[in-house]
Amino acid sequence: MSERPSVLYVCVHNAGRSQMAAGFTAALSGGAVEVRSAGSMPAEQINPTAVEAMAEVGIDLTAEQPKVLTTEAVRASDAVITMGCGDACPIFPGKRYEDWALEDPAGQGLEAVRPIRDEIRRRVEALLADLLPDRS
Repeated sequence: MSERPSVLYVCVHNAGRSQMAAGFTAALSGGAVEVRSAGSMPAEQINPTAVEAMAEVGIDLTAEQPKVLTTEAVRASDAVITMGCGDACPIFPGKRYEDWALEDPAGQGLEAVRPIRDEIRRRVEALLADLLPDRS
């Protein structure tokens, strides 16, 4: 792993779960982790309900756009976290892979997206504790 660990979050549309995870990672790591997110079939825009749910906890995703998953993004990342993208992710030896089984926020209201957001935050906090063990 490099001096500054890097994480790639991948879901199908890169419009909800992976964007929320990337937002939490950037905010909670204070820049100590390089963050990427991508989708195997990116949507046109980020899920507005995910943007609203993240705004409630002080994280602004309004400038983000769904991005297509590339082999280069996987190769450049120390950890690859998938969220329902199945076999779309290329596998490289020496990478850390985790699959987070999370409900898809697509088409759901704010009340349904909040618990998904909160579970993503818990998982990101655990990942950061592992990636950045020397932080207090």
